[in-house]
Amino acid sequence: ADTNTAFSSVAHICRDVQYGWLIRNIHANGASMFFIFIYLHVGRGLYYGSYLYKETWNTGVLLLFLTMATAFVGYVLPWGQMSFWGATVITNLLSAIPYIGTDLVQWIWGGFSVDNATLTRFFTFHFLLPFLVFATMLMHLLFLHETGSNNPLGLNSNNDKIPFHPYFTYKDLLGASVALTTTLSLALFTPLLLGDPENFTPANPLSTPPHIKPEWYFLFAYAILRSVPNKLGGVLALLLSIMVLLLIP
Repeated sequence: ADTNTAFSSVAHICRDVQYGWLIRNIHANGASMFFIFIYLHVGRGLYYGSYLYKETWNTGVLLLFLTMATAFVGYVLPWGQMSFWGATVITNLLSAIPYIGTDLVQWIWGGFSVDNATLTRFFTFHFLLPFLVFATMLMHLLFLHETGSNNPLGLNSNNDKIPFHPYFTYKDLLGASVALTTTLSLALFTPLLLGDPENFTPANPLSTPPHIKPEWYFLFAYAILRSVPNKLGGVLALLLSIMVLLLIP
């Protein structure tokens, strides 16, 4: 990971690597689909009262934070304008922490601005965090396995249980094929629909984009951050927009 080659490496992958364009488009749009399903999953959990399984619920919230962190550091890697300024704005929020804020930001940046050191460590995080996500997911499943799952009526399911195969395997094939079709349609027909045009411009520390905004799946948190006129208040509101899930049980 190097600031001189990061931007051109994306062009290289898309132009010169076999099916690189496909891998890149599925990677980017697959992340969007992943977040759609995560938000649906959280909403389903709220609606059906799954927050009563406290351990499962809390590991789920931790999973959400880890996934958002992974997506954030990944978005910085192509080193376009929105990558750079998104990284600058969001990491800079830590300076709102009293007393240690400024030192903390410089420690995360590895210098006095977002630069090569930042890119290198974000690359490392984007590689390592998914393994942490996977480990947390296993805990999530382990805790769920202790209680068994819920159902729309909230009643005991034991009397109604049927073999997983063939019934659920065939039922799930429909959802899986719809998800796959949607992801591929997005990646093949409108791969740039959810991206930001600013990211076609290489990162330039001397020119701020007119509008700094995250990918759609972080817009709710960013809107909350921007709507609070105080820096620390905005940061707390942003964190609480997700941590509020921990209060529900």
